[in-house]
Amino acid sequence: MSGGGRLRIVLSGMLAGVPGQGGASWAVLQYLLGLRRLGHDVVLVEPAAPGPAVGAYFAAVVERFGLEGRAALLDPATGATTGLSRAALLDAVAGADLLLNVSGMLADEEILAACEVRVFVDLDPGFTQLWHAVEGIDMGFDRHDRFVTIGGRIGTDGCTVPTCGREWLTTLQPVVLEHWPVGGEVRHDAFTTVGHWRAYGSIDHDGVRYGQKAHSLRALLELPERAAASARFTPALGIHPDETSDLAALDAHGWELLDPAVVAGTPEDYAEFVRGSWAEIGVAKSGYVESACGWFSDRSVCYLASGRPVLAQDTGFGDDLPTGEGLLAFSTVDEAAAGAAELRAHYGRHRLAARALAEEAFESDRVLRRLLEAL
Repeated sequence: MSGGGRLRIVLSGMLAGVPGQGGASWAVLQYLLGLRRLGHDVVLVEPAAPGPAVGAYFAAVVERFGLEGRAALLDPATGATTGLSRAALLDAVAGADLLLNVSGMLADEEILAACEVRVFVDLDPGFTQLWHAVEGIDMGFDRHDRFVTIGGRIGTDGCTVPTCGREWLTTLQPVVLEHWPVGGEVRHDAFTTVGHWRAYGSIDHDGVRYGQKAHSLRALLELPERAAASARFTPALGIHPDETSDLAALDAHGWELLDPAVVAGTPEDYAEFVRGSWAEIGVAKSGYVESACGWFSDRSVCYLASGRPVLAQDTGFGDDLPTGEGLLAFSTVDEAAAGAAELRAHYGRHRLAARALAEEAFESDRVLRRLLEAL
């Protein structure tokens, strides 16, 4: 599909379905705003159960980013909409050139049928395919014509993720740089990140457990002690208060937890938190690490764009991205501690390299043009 002409694109993804997650909203906004920057006509459809909190969050984001008249919340159970009326939504999507369906969330048959090419966009590589192949969950693959993943190594030697009989195009995550300027004053003089201790259950396949961030972080508990001379670690981490033993262990080893709902609950707060941080400690779900799928976080891309270096757990992303300047990869707690020391010793150089990497690899015009051309 040519990226040169103006396309009519339907984008479906989670903007407001879980209010209070500003970073999750940005993961979809980067595509929406980036496609609009290229001159395409984009309509956003978010399938989400209705409720006051969801509706209020959706309305606030729509107003903040000027999406009025081009966005709708869709109740999957009834087909009713908020924002655009259903009639207006169906009129807006009629004859669309392309549907980008993040995680296959959109299943509305009328809207799917209106789109000429339907693309499944996988932002959770490994888990998406294992849910289908191992756990027998219908991911909606049959409703789509093309398949895109941010798992850069899926389908290559050494990656254990099943392809589920599909050809997966790979893409990097876009960042709209005009919305992500270089950060100024450092307000959190520490390694930060935003995430969840657990997101969903682990998957066992061929003797390997594909687990959560909890499993990765437990192996890194000693990092603040090992890197005490270089940095503090203050992640905004969503963890249930009943996880008492893990909370005690994190505290005992020097992890200073922040509440993500407080520091990153809206797109604006999330961006301010990222830009005000010293650097990111990017801990991956263990499933990304075990599968060597090449996952690289949209959150880390935002840190890089903000001129904040990233110390990221290796998932095989080095096949697609240069490491060593601005972006450092680690596999062990010792490597992470050494990376922290390197960033402290040469911070100015790594800050400049971080922004340069965002401009060279993740700039939305470049990433999205390449994606559209591949489709």
